Amino acid sequence: MNTDTITRTATATPTITSTAADPVPPLLRLVWLASPALPIGAFSYSEGLESAVEHGLVRDDASAGEWLSQQLRLLARGDLAAIAQGIAAWRSGDEAALIELVAWLRMSRDGAEARLQSEQMGQSLLAWLRGQPMATPGQLAFLARCCDGPAPHAFVLSLALATIAVSVEQALQTQAFGWAENQVQAALKAVPLGQTAGQRVLQRLAAEIPRAVAEAIATPPARRQLFAPMLSILAARHETQYSRLFRS
Repeated sequence: MNTDTITRTATATPTITSTAADPVPPLLRLVWLASPALPIGAFSYSEGLESAVEHGLVRDDASAGEWLSQQLRLLARGDLAAIAQGIAAWRSGDEAALIELVAWLRMSRDGAEARLQSEQMGQSLLAWLRGQPMATPGQLAFLARCCDGPAPHAFVLSLALATIAVSVEQALQTQAFGWAENQVQAALKAVPLGQTAGQRVLQRLAAEIPRAVAEAIATPPARRQLFAPMLSILAARHETQYSRLFRS
């Protein structure tokens, strides 16, 4: 059974602190949220990789590994940092931080494909989350008011992870591995790569994830950034690419 406690400050702004009883063990929840089977459509996005292949920047497992390693570093100082801060804000009821986070996540998407990916995956994850005994009605109601439109994926994900009794480090590591697994699967199709080559790339990324997560946790809100001009250019070119397997 869900329980909600809503306290009010002197300015009558609601601050939500909540608990929810979940019969699924925390470790399984983490694996579930990082699973390719989660119905949010992550498999349909290459996040610029397909365009990089088209323009000759990625052509084998070595170049795919280097490309994805650079994307992991970008993820660390951007979305992973945002998710870490979102988890903390949901758990403490810091509404001002959550409102700022939504604004940043929307502003940081500088291309149509990136915005559509964030919105589509966010809405799909939110639909899934509403059917799980994780977030409380009060949290979901605040999310709807805070977003006032399509909720960014990283924002919804931060709420889902905040409800699980695990450390921020564990939450980010599983999400980073889920991202890496999805991107390697995209590389298998787009480059293309064989399964063994794909596992070499995944092994490299798995070894780099702990450092990326540590960087994300240490990044303050004012230092979050997703500045990657070449990635933005490739994403824009992908919109008109003649032959495409992926939506980004």
